[in-house]
Amino acid sequence: MRREYPERPIAGVAAVIFKEGKVLLTKRGNPPGEGRWALPGGVVELGEGVREAVVREVREECGLDVEPMKLLTVYDSINRDEEGRVRFHYILFEFLCRVVGGELAPSSDALEVRWVPLEKLEELPMTPGTIKFIRRVATDREGTSRVSY
Repeated sequence: MRREYPERPIAGVAAVIFKEGKVLLTKRGNPPGEGRWALPGGVVELGEGVREAVVREVREECGLDVEPMKLLTVYDSINRDEEGRVRFHYILFEFLCRVVGGELAPSSDALEVRWVPLEKLEELPMTPGTIKFIRRVATDREGTSRVSY
């Protein structure tokens, strides 16, 4: 299925990973959001569960092995063009994860990966919604699950 102007929503995952007052972010290399900073993640592959997908995506994008600890939320990401047509539509399963191994290194999908101090989030080009979500999760490390598993 094509990602741009899809026939139906596409399932995706994102990881929220904290370390010493910092959050792991990737600089996106592809649309939507090319050139902006975001949580690591991507599309669920056929036959793959969302937990498996978030582990694979973080490894592929960032070089880190993670363990999904909690499903934080399910988020609709809908991007329309100037004519109002749906250009991108993802249903994102966002997990709180912890690093269990690997070495931080960007892949071909990510232009850059880095641990960003929470107080410097506004200095990077990223969506206000992503900043708000990261801050909300950071203030409640227990997670604010809307959806349980």
